[in-house]
Amino acid sequence: MTTPDFAAYIASLPRVLSGAAALFRDAEGRVLLVEPNYREGWALPGGTIESDDGETPRQGARRETLEEIGLDRELGRLLAVDWVHGTGRPPLVAYLYDGGVLGEDDLKAIRLQEEELLSWRLVPREELTDYLPGALGRRVLAALDVLADGAGTAELENGHRVG
Repeated sequence: MTTPDFAAYIASLPRVLSGAAALFRDAEGRVLLVEPNYREGWALPGGTIESDDGETPRQGARRETLEEIGLDRELGRLLAVDWVHGTGRPPLVAYLYDGGVLGEDDLKAIRLQEEELLSWRLVPREELTDYLPGALGRRVLAALDVLADGAGTAELENGHRVG
């Protein structure tokens, strides 16, 4: 009996991308969005988890928040986990954390990462899907619902609640 080459076995397994973001709001409940320069549309502060470096989703969201908007904040609870597939790339597991409410001083302290971002803005709930279409928009709305009703974490598939 031969022992399988473990490295070859691992290399043969399906790949899944992972990303993490933070959901920041202002006192009026508007959501902080950022405008990337490398693709069309808007996003939340966040990005790819550097799992090869041992980074966890929470650490990734915090690091990305610091890099992208210059705020180093302890993140709150996990609001949503979304399995996103069918987009012409490997599946994505997206983690969304509560970034909390930003005060005026926080908003004034925002410094955009010029290599990746063009601008930021605060968007009311009723306009979010105009800026964040598809799974991302549904994910953010589900996370806002979790915050509003105090429920646990939203389990999502392509932004739709499951379970």
